[in-house]
Amino acid sequence: MTQGLKRIPSGIIGLDEMIEGGFPFPSVALVAGSAGTGKTTFGLKFLMEGASRGESGLYFTTLSEPTQWMLRYASQFEFIKKDYFDREVKYEDMGLLLQQKDYEQLLDFIDDKIAEFMPQRIVIDPITVVGAFFQDGYRPFLFELTNLLKNWQAVTVLTGEVKPGEPYPEQISYAVDSVILLSMMEDEGTRRKYLEVLKMRGTNHTPGRQPLTITKKDGVVVLKSRF
Repeated sequence: MTQGLKRIPSGIIGLDEMIEGGFPFPSVALVAGSAGTGKTTFGLKFLMEGASRGESGLYFTTLSEPTQWMLRYASQFEFIKKDYFDREVKYEDMGLLLQQKDYEQLLDFIDDKIAEFMPQRIVIDPITVVGAFFQDGYRPFLFELTNLLKNWQAVTVLTGEVKPGEPYPEQISYAVDSVILLSMMEDEGTRRKYLEVLKMRGTNHTPGRQPLTITKKDGVVVLKSRF
């Protein structure tokens, strides 16, 4: 393990052994992929892992979904503990703020909520929605957001939707410490899911795509850990 870097486990079975035990703490990671590859499930498992360890978490959604809608989706997974929400894990909806198209106001909101709750784990899901609202202001927003997040003692997971033909959201990837790609590919007539750690600063990570599955019990599972 690389010396001098504190790490926290992701909670994703099979991933931590690929990244020297967990995410560098503090840091900002991008988890990117197309629809259905497991981005939101990844973020929820990351927060539940922290809650099980006595760490607080903050979940920001950009989709204008009330808590009960998110919980209805999440309740299919056995790893979700509803009692953690509103205690160890706080849920914040940024949808209405996004519609005002004022990225300084949005940054202030994020900063204020982090200062109020002081989480060790943060998820913003999905960050790429913001681009449609801020357009030319999206890149400076991302730069300021990542700098803001790095000033707090937390690991932040930003989820990002991949557009057709792009490997990952390029505007975000330059600013974050880690990039993890989730993909779905045709293989012998079957669509299979994969995880790849594209980069992780200060970490001797396992390269290449690794097969994964999504289960009700454990969420995202990297299958390499079973071999």
